[in-house]
Amino acid sequence: MIHQATQVVAPVEIDDGSPEDPPVRSPRVKLSDGRHLAYRERGVPKAKSNCNIILVHGFGSSKEMNFQVPQELIEELGIYFLLYDRAGYGESDPNPRRSVKSEAFDIQELADQLQIGPKFYVIGVSMGSYPIWSCLKYIPERLAGVAMIVPVINYRWPSFPNSLIREDYRRTIVKLAYWIAKYTPGLLHWWVTQKWFPSPSSMEDKPVFFNKRDMEALKKSDGFPMLTKERLRDQSVYDTLRTDFLVCYGHWDFDPMELCNPLPQNESCVHIWQGYEDKIVPFELQRCISKKLPWIQYHEVSDGGHFLVHYNGLCEAILRSLLLGEEHHLYRPSADKIVP
Repeated sequence: MIHQATQVVAPVEIDDGSPEDPPVRSPRVKLSDGRHLAYRERGVPKAKSNCNIILVHGFGSSKEMNFQVPQELIEELGIYFLLYDRAGYGESDPNPRRSVKSEAFDIQELADQLQIGPKFYVIGVSMGSYPIWSCLKYIPERLAGVAMIVPVINYRWPSFPNSLIREDYRRTIVKLAYWIAKYTPGLLHWWVTQKWFPSPSSMEDKPVFFNKRDMEALKKSDGFPMLTKERLRDQSVYDTLRTDFLVCYGHWDFDPMELCNPLPQNESCVHIWQGYEDKIVPFELQRCISKKLPWIQYHEVSDGGHFLVHYNGLCEAILRSLLLGEEHHLYRPSADKIVP
């Protein structure tokens, strides 16, 4: 542990004069394979914390991700937050051997080098949830609790009944996108730099994947800075996004729906938060997962879309549920909306 602590790299500025390589300004740790992970800390000092939480960002995001929590709650519960750039994102080095499994061990090594303790909480958002599934599989003994917010669905998981996914149009979209990303990466790179429209202003008239509350949240956010045409022209940015997508939606070496409760003595240690009106991740499949894994606490926002993490009060509700076991009746699936 003493040796690991010495591998923490202080904030430095590295500038080789290339406009494509902006200076590194964040603290970073050096992993055992030589890669660096950039991170930032929030909340109370870890030496005084009661709860250590690692936040895992999603597709096109970074350690600067939005997760707004009242300062009063942070101090009341003694919460220390550790956010980091996943491999290839932000100021972290890419991982040419990225896999579902490698995501969990990146988290474990980061936690060890920053000495946040033998157990910690993890919260993943959207595509940042597949590293959380990986933690549940490969490092369950390190987990104090887990929350996944609108976690992505991999249609390849064998436990999904075919009757539930057969006619899901999103399955077809993901399958096609996966094939193009894997076999025609050059064509895909050209297309996204020509056609992508991730800014809030350009999406307001085409809310294909977002509901009303999502659109309101988008107007108050910075959009998707890593998904702009300008950033996507950077080959390293494009390669990171492409690899992340392929790993997430490719073949996994385990089926999440065959996992066991990592903390059987704690019946409320794993949570899924889902929007009923999410147009990217179908709520029906999240309910299927929670039914097959009854040790998962399932929460559903009736008027929620995919951007739950940006809604006022939701992050606080997520923390209160995870850390205090509190449940609000507003986030229970309505009986009239239950899908058999």
